[in-house]
Amino acid sequence: MKPFRKNVAIAIDGGGIKGIIVTKALSMIEEHLSLPVKDIFHLTAGTSTGSVIAAGIAAGMTAQDMYDLYTTLGNEIFKPSWRTKIWPLVRYKYPAEPLEDALTAYVGELKMGEFWEKEPATDVVITTFDLVENRTRFIKPWKKSYRDWPVVKAVMASCTVPTYFPIVEGRFVDGGVGSYSNPCYLAAYEIQFCLGWDPAETTLISLGTGRSPHSFDPVAANKMYPWEWISPALGAFLQSADDQQVHLVKNFFQQLDFRRFQVDFQQPIEMDDVSKIPRLAVYGEEMGRKILHDMTDQALEITAVTPG
Repeated sequence: MKPFRKNVAIAIDGGGIKGIIVTKALSMIEEHLSLPVKDIFHLTAGTSTGSVIAAGIAAGMTAQDMYDLYTTLGNEIFKPSWRTKIWPLVRYKYPAEPLEDALTAYVGELKMGEFWEKEPATDVVITTFDLVENRTRFIKPWKKSYRDWPVVKAVMASCTVPTYFPIVEGRFVDGGVGSYSNPCYLAAYEIQFCLGWDPAETTLISLGTGRSPHSFDPVAANKMYPWEWISPALGAFLQSADDQQVHLVKNFFQQLDFRRFQVDFQQPIEMDDVSKIPRLAVYGEEMGRKILHDMTDQALEITAVTPG
């Protein structure tokens, strides 16, 4: 693995239980560098499950702690019930309390502003979509409007996938509802224009949570009913948006040491499929090896456009 530069940032995609991939990979990085992740990254950005990990890093949790959190509590957070049996005929699939209780147990009453006040300061960017104002919000510890937000509230706001969990305060839902399921562009912007870090002295690590295979039989596609298009259309939209963020960073922040890592699933894995936890751990080991050997994602292979 190439050495990191002076400043190191991380951006983590959404994906529910698939956050296991990232935490497992990061635990391998901790072992390789003999450093906890809190001592490696001083800017963390995350959407949905990525916000759990981003906040966990800033709060001082090790990657191994977070991996254990996912593997032990995943079955409680995504626990089958009468709701799951008749979903989507109910308003949401899972109650919020198990996730909220788990977050509270690990970060307590910590406020967003406390990340910025400690030494050394850690910047954290958490995304959520505000239904009332119809816009994505970027929750940061140095912004006056968010410094008193409980970290648990910020993370819950980012994790509330519509129809899976009840909406936070009647207005906040998953940050991936907008264009930022992959928050790497947000991290790059924060590096240069908010923190004032020199991109030539900065490494940005971007971690995905698995890419599902999407291919169509041209004959079968013409026979699909309207409702059968929902899943593949949504999947195509999310993947396109994720790759677009990679291209934006590659094109407009060319001095950054930008490394994007992703793994390809053999079969699709849903965000709440806890039966796949062992398989996700294997994908996490694969991602860890890719990071340690600088095997960056194919999305980075598209040639950057040189201005002028």
